[in-house]
Amino acid sequence: MSAQFPARPPLTPAAQQHADKRLMEAVSEVSDAVASEAVVVVGMGWNPHVRKARAALDDAGISYHYLGYGNYLMGWKQRLQIKMWTGWPTFPQVFVNGTLVGGNSDVRAALADGSLRQLLDGPAPAEDVAKSA
Repeated sequence: MSAQFPARPPLTPAAQQHADKRLMEAVSEVSDAVASEAVVVVGMGWNPHVRKARAALDDAGISYHYLGYGNYLMGWKQRLQIKMWTGWPTFPQVFVNGTLVGGNSDVRAALADGSLRQLLDGPAPAEDVAKSA
């Protein structure tokens, strides 16, 4: 059963424009990387879960593109933008072929059960769209 969030209150056009601009700064960078790279890790400095997820991918021989946004003392606005965009509350955020796998424990579980490798070896999202057109 999935939770339903209440509807967001309407925004004036000026407020919507401001919200769109603020959201797009970091989100555009992550979105572009997710669209062009097979594996993307979005994280932050000093976070042990980010280090562990990257180490797990390294140990599995999976290369990735890393995007880091600050640490516990800075970069919170960019991280908040990314969290709002993905709906995922923590870092790291690991994407494989355009799909958000999750954080450190999710990546480790996906590596252990082989689902991350299956997702990686499957067609990239752009290829899926081209085939269906």
